[in-house]
Amino acid sequence: MSNNDNSKAADRDGLEKIRRAALNWLTRRDYSRHEILIKLKTKGYSPKDSESVVTELVQTGLIDEHRFIENYIYWRRGKGYGPLRISMELQARGLTSDVIAERLQITDNAWFTEARKVWHKHFKGRLPSNFKDRAKQMRFLQYRGYTREHIESVFGSEDS
Repeated sequence: MSNNDNSKAADRDGLEKIRRAALNWLTRRDYSRHEILIKLKTKGYSPKDSESVVTELVQTGLIDEHRFIENYIYWRRGKGYGPLRISMELQARGLTSDVIAERLQITDNAWFTEARKVWHKHFKGRLPSNFKDRAKQMRFLQYRGYTREHIESVFGSEDS
């Protein structure tokens, strides 16, 4: 076996190790392309080899960013987070705002209902009795990632 053949076999083994590591993570949950590349980098794998393996996984559909976004939105929405917070978290995971906006649909009327449910659960449906309490409740919803319109709709419907 020549030196060149040994080098090719080592490259194949290295790529296979990277592929196995990525598949191991993907069997547990979906990841974005960016997240997988970061995980591979922290494990010490070559960025060039990691990029080629991840590109192959994207082409075969094992890494699907649209599916990842859908699952992430469903998960975070179920935890009571609003569209602004979810969008920010997805951008931190290396996804573009265009792709996120396409899936997130911030103007969807369901977000108004979600904001109301989160407020009701946290504050037990108790309306603020003064400005300080109202500001506290509004900050809570803002921290959770709801828009000004979502927040105002919670208190607007309660006032009437």
